[in-house]
Amino acid sequence: MTSKFYNHLEWLYILSNFIDSAVDFLSNGFTRATAWQVFIFTMVVTHITIASVTIFLHRCQAHRALELHAIPSHFFRLWLWMTTGQVTKEWAAVHRKHHAKCETEEDPHSPVTRGIKKVLLEGAELYRTESKNLETIQKYGHGTPDDWIERNLYTRFSWQGVALMLIIDFMLFGVIGVTVWAVQMLWIPVTAAGIINGIGHYWGYRNYECNDAATNIVPWGILIGGEELHNNHHTFGTSAKLSSKWYEFDIGWGYIRILETIGLAKVKKVAPKPKFVKEKSLVDIDTLHAVITNRYDVMAKYAKSLKKEWAEELQQLRQKAHLEKGFLKSAKKALQREPGKLEAVQLQTLRELFDHSAALKTMHDMRLELNAIWERSSASREQLLAQLQDWCARAEASGIKALQEFSFRLRTYA
Repeated sequence: MTSKFYNHLEWLYILSNFIDSAVDFLSNGFTRATAWQVFIFTMVVTHITIASVTIFLHRCQAHRALELHAIPSHFFRLWLWMTTGQVTKEWAAVHRKHHAKCETEEDPHSPVTRGIKKVLLEGAELYRTESKNLETIQKYGHGTPDDWIERNLYTRFSWQGVALMLIIDFMLFGVIGVTVWAVQMLWIPVTAAGIINGIGHYWGYRNYECNDAATNIVPWGILIGGEELHNNHHTFGTSAKLSSKWYEFDIGWGYIRILETIGLAKVKKVAPKPKFVKEKSLVDIDTLHAVITNRYDVMAKYAKSLKKEWAEELQQLRQKAHLEKGFLKSAKKALQREPGKLEAVQLQTLRELFDHSAALKTMHDMRLELNAIWERSSASREQLLAQLQDWCARAEASGIKALQEFSFRLRTYA
């Protein structure tokens, strides 16, 4: 009787220890990390995921802006398999189609055609839907990894990677590890598929007049690896560097430069930097080539150069023509907006404005004509050169100081 009693006590003791150990493991995992340590771990691993997406999937695979050594390439592929379940060929194909069909009905995730709410909330689902389109994958998915491990693991068992990440997080931190895993799984759908593809085509500032609605969300690309500079990227799609102004920062480019320094990456292309010859006054073939190569910089400088002139002319109109303040405010916005993005109401506003100001009409028309020079693909070099020379001559004869100064600067492109 006594022996049985002690046996029961022993089993109860073992069970109690087991329950205590299980509860302790569920609460702390193997690491017994503090709340701050778990938070820091989460921020680090999500940042690695962002870096993997922007460096490997986006700049290397989708746009061929750089080449990666096998070591970082295989690391990124493994990490993305575990943290996103993305198939490289599918991701690159959908993204390339986005650039090829940007802001049209065929764009897989444009807020212009699908609405900002849908892209923000369902951006990842839009990716998944398009990734099932075999025509898209066949047409745009070329040149991506097709080795044994890609075919037999990453593509064949795409969801098992994220399941493995769940097990790792759970083992490290216990129950809270499930939350860490959930944040990891949501990071790309929220930041890349939602914020970049949504807000990055809806709200922000634009350095360049690219052919779509892409914007720079903020000038400091840290949280989303530099992808915040979306207008710069859509302007120079094959550039490995996404920042272009002195005040902009692309952390992804910083990582690429580190990899390049230690021989693990090779940058193939970056956005062109305009060069100038101060003493140059003749518009020749070299000027034409430089202006066309740097056309986005040219148009950005044109808008910036004439901004003050527009404001002064509008102020004079307010005093002389007694135009309404609301009309002038709308007219100012229309003047500053890229001509290709003007809506019907804004075009009508400009027509009414030009009835009162020949100077504003001249500045607007000259902007359209300058932009049209590199759009005339059927014209010969000699014809384009003659058009550019004529443009400069008319700008300098316009009597508009800002237009004259811009033309003198345009002549110095080399």
